[in-house]
Amino acid sequence: MKYTAILLAGSRPGRDPFAAQFGNDIKALIAVAGEPMVRRPVRALLASENVDRVMVLSQAPDRLAAVIPDDSRIEFRQSTDTIAATLLAICLDQHTRWPLLVTTADHALLDTATIDEFCSRATDADLAVGVVERRVLMQRFPNSERTWLKFRGGAYTGANLFALRSPKVSGAIELWRGVEQDRKKGWRLIALVGPWILAGTLLRLVSIDTALRRLGRKLGLVIKAVRLTNPVAGIDVDKPADHTLVEEIFAGRA
Repeated sequence: MKYTAILLAGSRPGRDPFAAQFGNDIKALIAVAGEPMVRRPVRALLASENVDRVMVLSQAPDRLAAVIPDDSRIEFRQSTDTIAATLLAICLDQHTRWPLLVTTADHALLDTATIDEFCSRATDADLAVGVVERRVLMQRFPNSERTWLKFRGGAYTGANLFALRSPKVSGAIELWRGVEQDRKKGWRLIALVGPWILAGTLLRLVSIDTALRRLGRKLGLVIKAVRLTNPVAGIDVDKPADHTLVEEIFAGRA
């Protein structure tokens, strides 16, 4: 079964100071290696044998459509101000074609091999989350600054890849909606599972698999972490240092 890929290319309310540093007002249009970075994940998704179509979500879909090559498999849609509300609307739409593969426009290093690896290992879950282990990423990019969730057995950063395999996941998105503004504070997400898992995570007594399994049990879902082998899967373009690193990677200097 092939995925409907959802590319999140929206902007937060108000002026985006990061985009403004690059003479733009939309982060997805920042140039990376000579082209708007939104093109790169779109290209990788379209090249994957696991993806049937790509839905690009933005508050300015016409502007993104103007820089993305024309392809009948791409659809542009208006997004709301929050990611959770936008995804929830799609999950509740009776015309949505499942399963869904969610990623972001700032994932400029995303490649087809990583997409296929993730999809092949996400099939036994209702909700799968792509992660990269710190050891894997830091061996290749020791100066990279990421947000790390620390568990027993390792620390992980998100890879901006999510598999939503049935409408059952709407409950998890509803839960996430309440903490979306704190998505960089991983302990708030872990706290949703309960005080014992929060304490166990802070003390590194539980693994990432245990934490997600218990969260899934609470929501009536099977949730799993997919550990990705390519370290660049854990790097997005979210700040100037990220942009510099990604440019160096494409130039072969990193």
